[in-house]
Amino acid sequence: MGKDIVTSLRPALVLTLLFALLLGIAYPLAMTGVGQMVFPRQANGSLIEAKGRVIGSSLIGQAFADPRYFTGRPSAAGAGYDAMASSGSNLGPTSQALVDRVKGDVARLKDTAPDFPVPPDWVPGDLVTASASGLDPHISPEAAFYQVGRVAAARQLPVARVRALVEGAVETPIAGFIGAPRVNVLELNRQLDAIGDTPAR
Repeated sequence: MGKDIVTSLRPALVLTLLFALLLGIAYPLAMTGVGQMVFPRQANGSLIEAKGRVIGSSLIGQAFADPRYFTGRPSAAGAGYDAMASSGSNLGPTSQALVDRVKGDVARLKDTAPDFPVPPDWVPGDLVTASASGLDPHISPEAAFYQVGRVAAARQLPVARVRALVEGAVETPIAGFIGAPRVNVLELNRQLDAIGDTPAR
């Protein structure tokens, strides 16, 4: 009977070891190698460098509090955009805490864009609602255009120049139909810094 158990266990142990080596070591190493050869930037986190140091990733949002910058979606990940605590708030549409926060955000944003030509108390939804990951680096083109007046005033730039910058930063859907048009907030703010602050004229 003991021989039968050993005979039965041997194939299971051999297959377990084989698949552990194949799928746990060989396959990940192969995919890492392919990624490094074909898509090195993406495989290394799509990092963005400025003046020789990493300032962020095009795949992870950041908090921008200065009115001279475009802001992204609210984040419930840790203290905000914490990649180690990626999550949503899990607050549902009947949550009073969520309703109160959104109302406060709407009022605050309306104060920064009092002349925006939309119905009263309207702001783009993605500026007051968090994403499921809390790390979304993109906003909709509408959310970016909504902030143009504030950013232009803070930087003393012509509104038309900032609007043109946003128009040029809009990323189209992949293959023309996968996803929605979007704007990467960090990349847009980097373009702003490249322009600097110029008196409007």
